[in-house]
Amino acid sequence: MNLIALGINHNSANVDVRERVAFAPEQVSEAMNDVCRAADIDEVVVLSTCNRTEIYAVAPPNTSLDAKARELIDWMAAYHHLSVDDLRGAAYHHEGEAALRHMVHVAAGLDSMVLGEPQIFGQLKSAYAVASEAGTVGSELGRLFPRVFSIAKKVRTDTAIGENPVSVAYAAVDVARRIFTDLGDCNALLVGAGETIELVTRHLIEAGVSNIVIANRTLGRARELAQKFGAEAVLLAEIPDHLPTSDIVITSTASQLPIIGKGTVESALKVRRHRPMLMIDIAVPRDIEPQVRDLRDVYLYSVDDLGQIVDGNLRARQKEVSKADEIIALGIASVGEEQRSLGAVDLVKEYRQSAEALRQRELERALTSISRGEDPQKVLVQLARAITNKLIHAPTTGLKKASAEGRHDVLGHAARLLGLRVDDLDAQPNTARSPSGSPSGSPSDKTEQNTEASSSESAAISPMSPVTNAAQAKSAIESESPRTPGPTLQ
Repeated sequence: MNLIALGINHNSANVDVRERVAFAPEQVSEAMNDVCRAADIDEVVVLSTCNRTEIYAVAPPNTSLDAKARELIDWMAAYHHLSVDDLRGAAYHHEGEAALRHMVHVAAGLDSMVLGEPQIFGQLKSAYAVASEAGTVGSELGRLFPRVFSIAKKVRTDTAIGENPVSVAYAAVDVARRIFTDLGDCNALLVGAGETIELVTRHLIEAGVSNIVIANRTLGRARELAQKFGAEAVLLAEIPDHLPTSDIVITSTASQLPIIGKGTVESALKVRRHRPMLMIDIAVPRDIEPQVRDLRDVYLYSVDDLGQIVDGNLRARQKEVSKADEIIALGIASVGEEQRSLGAVDLVKEYRQSAEALRQRELERALTSISRGEDPQKVLVQLARAITNKLIHAPTTGLKKASAEGRHDVLGHAARLLGLRVDDLDAQPNTARSPSGSPSGSPSDKTEQNTEASSSESAAISPMSPVTNAAQAKSAIESESPRTPGPTLQ
């Protein structure tokens, strides 16, 4: 498996370096074709997100993967007009099976800044699709990437690695789900128009909330954000007018003083006739006066409260990592078995072609005999005998040679490959047996030899080397953590 996974991520480099090595979406196709030419790469996929830029490449046979990784980092430095030394100090790479394991960890969200986050799975699928369209995906990556996605999907299906929210914005919406049975019936008032409120808005809409009001100090920014989500934009001064109809209030501004006071909330509750209200203050300093917590029918959560929820959920996710690792180990072992089995494809193909050629020659000879008027029954008997003798000739010769050399391990493997019983062979390791079950050198064996010697044409089949059974899936996980960046390229 000449696979390389090379990259720079949030663990290996700061944001300044990550920004400089990122590929714009319109650059990716051209960049992948360029690296194939410049670094003599057979296949490549480039993944570029805000937290990582990674190259997954298949090197030509008999190539030093470490040396090829250095070529890739040199290419990346030249492409982005950066210092090679700086990039080598920030880059990591994995080779062969370790590279495949890293790809699965990335797809499953186990290598993300936020453990178990789901967006990276879609980003990796998109990167693969772009590479396929650009023509830089061949048979190897075309075989491996679907397996990567399959294993990662099983991790997310069979574990709770992504079930508990670990972002403050998502945790706020999760709290709302616990308090209200149907968020579709709720009205939401969001105070602020920054990145956090934008994330909260997105999560609320995904949860089913359709009536959203966004209040901000400047109406222009509030309108800009509201237009993205079909919400209503108002000024901070209009908050008292909207509080009575708001079931969910979430605030996140940069104000140095509280924006919503206890008296304003009391007045809203009277109009609401004490219907419950959820208020979540994500801001520091706080946007909502702490005394609001003392009011009946109000559930007030601070950023510290959400932080405790997030920390607890993160611990719950971390407990699922060992389960995920077991699934990944089994999946990688299965891919390894498939990879090793491909080594027999050419041999099996050659064996089948040789056997087919032999069958065709004997069939033509038999048809010729029948056309000359010979007894069809006798011709068929001769046909069956000729095909059988010629098919077993090469394996028989190989078995006898192995027995003469004391290679009883070869005899055991051969017996299994030929579908024979091996009980007697295991009980009497010093007695070589022919495929028919008779001891080597017996009269029946000599008769067989004579029959083979009298055949007008020998079979064009070479003795097959023994092929061991596929290894069982590994149960032990590699001692080196697969989420630890690989060796740097210094």
